[in-house]
This record gives sequence, structure tokens and C-alpha cells, in this order.
Amino acid sequence: MSSITTLNRMSNGSFALVTGITAEGLTRRRLLDLGLVPGTKVEVIRRSPVGDPIAFNIRGAVIALRREVAGQVLVTPWN
Repeated sequence: MSSITTLNRMSNGSFALVTGITAEGLTRRRLLDLGLVPGTKVEVIRRSPVGDPIAFNIRGAVIALRREVAGQVLVTPWN
């Protein structure tokens, strides 16, 4: 059984599948342009010392997102 959470809640080194985006407007457009579309596998690489931003591996590219923005990406943990 899988549970839906947000990308900012995933721990370092974990993987997840994107299931949706709750952001609207330009933020939504930016996330989609970065490849965060449903079905995309994302790896959480690391967090800055204060926990913001967070680095992700998205389709082979390392992308840093603010914790608030990552919290608008719905994911299912990938085992």
C-alpha cells in the first residue's frame, strides 16, 4: 500500500514518484518545465545545513527547490 506525501517530507537518499502538483500559476509552470510531471522518479540528494533548499535528481539533472515549493509536489515513496 502506498501513501501520498509531499516531496519536502522525503528523507535524503530516498526515491519517490510524482503523483501531482498543487502549485498554481508560474510556480506550477516552472515545476512542470523542470520535469516534475506525474510518473517522474525523483531522488532526494541532500539538504542545505538549515534544511532549505533541498537538492533533487530529476531525470538526471540536479535541481534545488525551496522547501515551500517542494511541499507543493505530491509524491508516492518509491521503495
